[in-house]
Amino acid sequence: MGLFKRSPLSERQDRAVEKTYAQLRTQRRSRFRVLACIDGTEEAFNTVRFAARLAPGNDCDIIILFVRPVDQGLWSGGLQVRLARQNMLDAGFELPGVRDLKRALDILREEGVPTGDWPTTTAHEDAWGDPLGDNKVEYKSIEGKSVVLKLKTAPDPASGILDQYELGPYNLMILGEPSAWRGEVHSWFDSGVVQRVAMLAPCSVLVTRASLDKTGFLICTDGTARSMQAVRRSAVLAHMTGQPITLFCAADKEKNLKWADANVKAARTLLTAIDIRVRKTLTAVGRPYEEIAKAGEDFQVIVVTDEGRTRLQRALRGSTATEVVRRAKTSVLDVR
Repeated sequence: MGLFKRSPLSERQDRAVEKTYAQLRTQRRSRFRVLACIDGTEEAFNTVRFAARLAPGNDCDIIILFVRPVDQGLWSGGLQVRLARQNMLDAGFELPGVRDLKRALDILREEGVPTGDWPTTTAHEDAWGDPLGDNKVEYKSIEGKSVVLKLKTAPDPASGILDQYELGPYNLMILGEPSAWRGEVHSWFDSGVVQRVAMLAPCSVLVTRASLDKTGFLICTDGTARSMQAVRRSAVLAHMTGQPITLFCAADKEKNLKWADANVKAARTLLTAIDIRVRKTLTAVGRPYEEIAKAGEDFQVIVVTDEGRTRLQRALRGSTATEVVRRAKTSVLDVR
C-alpha cells in the first residue's frame, strides 16, 4: 500500500499559515511584550501589577496567562462552540481560570490600563483533544496597545507557559513566588513550576515576591560584556518606569575590591552616555550571590545577568543568577 501524499492545496495552505505566523512574529518583535502568568493564588496576581508597571507605554503589550490541565471529559462540545463564538468571560465564567483572568483584568484597570472602552476580539483553538482547547480575549487600544487574556490547556503548567513563549515571542516573562526551589542536581528530577520555567525560558524572567511597596532597581554587574548589555537593558526599563537605579558589584575577595569598583564605575559611565541617571554605586566582599541577595532586600527588583549556561553546566559550575533568584527576599529579574 502506497504512502498518502498531501495535496498541492494542503501544502499551499500550510505555507500560507507559516507565512502569516512569520509576519506576525516579525511585527511582535518591534514591541515590548510581557507575559504575566497567574495560577489562582493571591500571590500570583503580583505578576499582573508588575506587568502593568513595567509595560506602561502604547508600544508595550501585556498577555495574562492561566494554564488549565487537560480534561477531555470535563465540558461539553456545546460550551466549546460558545467559547469560540463569544467572549469567554461571558460564555464560561464558571470555567477554571476564567474568574482569575477577569480579576487580572480588573487589576490592570486599577493600575491604570483603561481597557474598558477598547475593542475586543476573541479566538479559540483546539488543543490536546480537550473540548475547551485554548481561548483568548484581546483588548486593543486605538494607539495599538494590546492586552490579552489567555486560557491555555496543557498537560502541566510549566509546559503550557513554555509553549506559550513559542507562540510569542516575548521580551519578559513574569512568574509568581516559587513555593520551593531545589538545588541544581535535584532539579533534574523534581522541580516546581517557577523553577522549571525560570531555568528553561529563552527570554528574561522576573520572579516576583512581595516587593511592590519598595522602590528602586539594584542592577548587578560583573564587568563582562554580557553583564554590561544586561545593565543597559534593565536600566532602560527602570528609567522608563521611573525607578531609581543603584549599581552593585560583589568581589569574592578583599584584594578584588578595586575590580568591583571599576566594574560599577564602567557601568555608570555606560548609562551616563545614554542619559540615564544612577542614584548610587555599591560594592561588597563575599560570595556574590549572598552579597547580592543581602544588598537587594530593600529594593523592588534585583537585576542579575544570566550566564547562559546549560542545566548540566549549572549543576557542575553553579550559577550566581540562579542562586540569587533562589535566595532573594525581593523580586529578581534574570536578564537573558
